[in-house]
Amino acid sequence: MTVQIFGHKSPDTDSTGSPIVWSWYLNEIKGVAAAPKLLGEPNTEAAFMLERWDFEKPEIITDVEDGTPVVIVDTNNPAELPSNINGADVQAIIDHHKLVGGLETKGPIDITIRPLACTATIMYDLMGDDAAKMPEAIKGAALTCILSDTLEFRSPTTTDHDRAIAEKLAADLGLNIADYAAEMFAAKSDVSSFSDAELIRMDSKEYEVDGTKFRVSVLETTAPSVVLDRKASIMESMTAVATEDGVDQVLLFVVDILNEEATLLVPNDLVKTVAKKSFDADASGDAVVLPGIMSRKKQIIPNLKV
Repeated sequence: MTVQIFGHKSPDTDSTGSPIVWSWYLNEIKGVAAAPKLLGEPNTEAAFMLERWDFEKPEIITDVEDGTPVVIVDTNNPAELPSNINGADVQAIIDHHKLVGGLETKGPIDITIRPLACTATIMYDLMGDDAAKMPEAIKGAALTCILSDTLEFRSPTTTDHDRAIAEKLAADLGLNIADYAAEMFAAKSDVSSFSDAELIRMDSKEYEVDGTKFRVSVLETTAPSVVLDRKASIMESMTAVATEDGVDQVLLFVVDILNEEATLLVPNDLVKTVAKKSFDADASGDAVVLPGIMSRKKQIIPNLKV
């Protein structure tokens, strides 16, 4: 059977590109039939990557059948995976997030979780000398993933190794990193065609803090005003999204990539309390600016308090 490779729901660039990169490796280097899949529509930056490097959009799936061989990338959290993931034959996990627990496998598997900014960086390392055999498009996908997850090296998750691999890939491709990243971020910032609910869910993960369930959403952009001009209607939509998704509250952080700060929308007293306890920020209005906050994984989630 063909191995299905996928990342988390609400796929960002890494969860779109890394399945493509690893599918190439299994098919072309290891001789194992593999296919990338998506657990939802890719965001605008991921869609840019697919078009820029001439990839077909991977098939979107909603679940997996019992016994389906799969490789999970860019997550290990069952809440971000198909509901029947424990019925599948999980063969490997390649990730750079904290270990959540809750996955059950049919037997021993390969698990690689490393404190790097991007899954694609880990894959480059796992390939060893075979990484040099990647065609241009696969190198382009890997580079896009790394620049996305590191916000062009601005994110505190960035390591020297992520930077070195990105610079190597860019040199191989003859690309200027600053110019290419600007193209990526312009695509990421073009959210005019999305509804409020789609914006909230575009780059979003569920987390529970002391019994309170949150949908923690991040919008990374070089044009934060485009989103913040809609904050009134977005905050109205938060209630419906929370109810539909079975969480207590939506937290939406609009990350200004260029100014390296985040704006947290504050629709009620619960979020006001979260802002104070988590970031020592006093929210007097319907939004509060959090200087230096760029990373959900490293700065937002670990600090959340209610």
